[in-house]
Amino acid sequence: MIIGSEKDVTTAVLSELERAPNPRFCEIMSAFVRHLHDFAREVKLTEEEFQAAVGYIVALGKHTNENHNEAVLMSGTLGFSALICLLNNGDHGQTETDANQLGPFWRLDSPRTETGGSIVRSPTPGPALFVEARFRDVAGKPVAGAEVDIWQSSPEGFYENQDPQQSDMNLRGKFITDTNGRISFRSVKPAGYPIPIDGPVGDLLRAQRRHNMRPAHLHFLAYKTGFKTLISQLYVPDDKHIDSDVQFGVTRHLIGNYVRHDEPRAGAADVTPPWYSLAHTFVMEKGTARLPKPPISGRARGARPQIPHLEPA
Repeated sequence: MIIGSEKDVTTAVLSELERAPNPRFCEIMSAFVRHLHDFAREVKLTEEEFQAAVGYIVALGKHTNENHNEAVLMSGTLGFSALICLLNNGDHGQTETDANQLGPFWRLDSPRTETGGSIVRSPTPGPALFVEARFRDVAGKPVAGAEVDIWQSSPEGFYENQDPQQSDMNLRGKFITDTNGRISFRSVKPAGYPIPIDGPVGDLLRAQRRHNMRPAHLHFLAYKTGFKTLISQLYVPDDKHIDSDVQFGVTRHLIGNYVRHDEPRAGAADVTPPWYSLAHTFVMEKGTARLPKPPISGRARGARPQIPHLEPA
């Protein structure tokens, strides 16, 4: 098609997309092109701004490596990850759901841990946390034999792959639900942490005068054939950033009941008060079990990173 005006560009691209043999591909890309072109028209995008946007996309790739995924971090910072999660769970985001975003720090091969065991694999200061989680289907029946991945940041605010001072796979574990759909384990109470701001995500936050903090949370990923893979997080309610998560991930249903205990824990002489307990029941929907692609595969080397804290305006 010979282009006669700016409107012809969109028509020409959409016409070429009709050749695609995959209907879903055609549907997605056609909508993407229409919205992208309309966006450029609405804001009257300049050539200089277009070049800056291209450089921004290139920078996302340059700042992504085996232990950090800048593209996933950007998606969360724009609220896109949270939106996709809600659109695909809980009656398309219209009702409460146990699902939450994966985040950029899940690793595939967490060490198998027996129920009741600890995921603390290197000296990790902080209050002890004892967790009991149950998994059931929509009819209330327990989901036995599900693989449940757990991961969290340390009380210093680092996942082990970010922090060379932690042992490999510290604060990570894989559990199998028992006949009652239950797992339990020991950890330390997670802390909130700043997301990295040395790349384009940091530039975006500074331009908006936003902080870069995530409220404290514990990650869960439950996988069993016959069920849709459940990815979730349970947030600590007294975190100062609970209502301003930089990744827009906090939903009311997933604010966990982290109970503080100021007395000694029976049968645990090494536990110094205060310690915490957490219990939650997750609901898994019938569906196809698929594991996501791990956003990272390795861990940092050298010194512990120093991640600045941005202050909101």
